[in-house]
Amino acid sequence: MVKVIGICGSPRVRGNTEYMIREALNTLEKEGVEIELIRLGEKNVAPCEACEACSKLKDCNITDDFQEIFAKMEAADGIILGSPVYFGSAAPQMMALIDRAGYVAIKKGRSLERKIGASIAVARRAGANFTFAQMNYFFFINGMIVPGSTYWNVGYGRGMEEVAKDEEGLRTARNLATNIAWLLKKIHS
Repeated sequence: MVKVIGICGSPRVRGNTEYMIREALNTLEKEGVEIELIRLGEKNVAPCEACEACSKLKDCNITDDFQEIFAKMEAADGIILGSPVYFGSAAPQMMALIDRAGYVAIKKGRSLERKIGASIAVARRAGANFTFAQMNYFFFINGMIVPGSTYWNVGYGRGMEEVAKDEEGLRTARNLATNIAWLLKKIHS
């Protein structure tokens, strides 16, 4: 069975970002895809220290929850990254993860290459497209396959689960998931 993990970069548990990721994951599950949600808000992932130990070790020298999460990224067929917008950028938790994962994956012989990657950004008002693109850069530099949807994968809301009122955003997340499932079936047939 193919598997997709959703990684929520929000420090808020059950907030808007998680709501959007769950919308996509639930659609994938209905399509017969195994799913898992990882909340960075419940994990400790420190920022990259630029120590370059990954060049020699082919792993990160910092001991925290990164190793567990990265192993799941390598084992998955698809990865959905979701982040709230923090001053026009992805949340620090997400940036810490993708900065370290990018270096380690490249040093391990491009271990994420040809996996499916998709990003979802959630904003109160603005900056969603920058955050959406920022996470997509991670996929592109790692040689991952990035499927589209019917619009950019962004949602809008500030208060807890306020994004539930953004029907277009939710529809876009479901369409994205449907495209991911279709692509996984094509790749694995």
